[in-house]
Amino acid sequence: MEILVTRPLPDAVLNKLGAAHDVTLRESTEPLDRDEMLAALTGFDAVLPTLGDAFSREVFEAAGDIRCKLLANFGVGYNHIDVAAAKAHGVAVSNTPGAVTDATADIAMTLILMTARRAGEGERIVRAGQWEGWGPMQMLGQHVTGKTLGVIGMGRIGQAIAKRCHHGFGMDVIFYNRSPKKVGFPARQRERLEDVAALADFLVVAVPGGAETHHLIGREVFSSMPDHAIFVNISRGDVVDEAELIAALQAGDIGGAGLDVYENEPEVPEALRAMENVTLLPHLGTATLEVRTAMGMLAVDNILSFFAEGKLVNSV
Repeated sequence: MEILVTRPLPDAVLNKLGAAHDVTLRESTEPLDRDEMLAALTGFDAVLPTLGDAFSREVFEAAGDIRCKLLANFGVGYNHIDVAAAKAHGVAVSNTPGAVTDATADIAMTLILMTARRAGEGERIVRAGQWEGWGPMQMLGQHVTGKTLGVIGMGRIGQAIAKRCHHGFGMDVIFYNRSPKKVGFPARQRERLEDVAALADFLVVAVPGGAETHHLIGREVFSSMPDHAIFVNISRGDVVDEAELIAALQAGDIGGAGLDVYENEPEVPEALRAMENVTLLPHLGTATLEVRTAMGMLAVDNILSFFAEGKLVNSV
């Protein structure tokens, strides 16, 4: 089979896929444009796409005679693919859950700690040569240990974050989940997003992207948070109404934010970049060689299983 890989991936991933099928590697790190997506659907048996490769309903309808039978997405999130449209045109879709859990939870902890302890601001002061030496009242931040963590979305990643906070930092855990969820550590479920937001010192959103969660977090959630509370997003950028987040920060309705994802990546609003109480990372959630290799291997396993046995390891 002829397989298109839309971005550079670790050598081990490409070697495994190349041993079984003919692989075309696209060297660009930019998302596919519309013409490239049309060519991918009509010219290959399968495509290994990733974030930003926007296979929309319009693209599927414009493609005409579609040769592609599988989009083996690199990543657990697949809101850039219209899955219903894909399936309507005979194209299966898979993703790579599990491989990303711990790395994404680690980034959530990084953002909690950096924002609470003003680490980004402090580093900028040191790099600018503006540090005047230690003092008892220098750059006082928020204590993390023993505080209350609120989690929106108690799936694999939400639970991994909660475990780190509870067992590692002695934090109380409350959470919102669309359905009842039992977890193997102390945590209290609330029925409303706002109820979790009102009690949290740190509020982390860990839900999937897509139409059902678009702007799930907005004015009502931010207005419910204590004015010292820190908001963290490691899910998808469009889960949060970015304009309302900026308004809440500018008004002092919340204490700060730690963000790894943005509503219109790679664009980050100047208003966010100007705020010292906001930690900004360039979508680093899974950015380790080990994790990216594991993600790629799982995407390849989906391709190999699909063409050899007619089934997917991780169907969506």
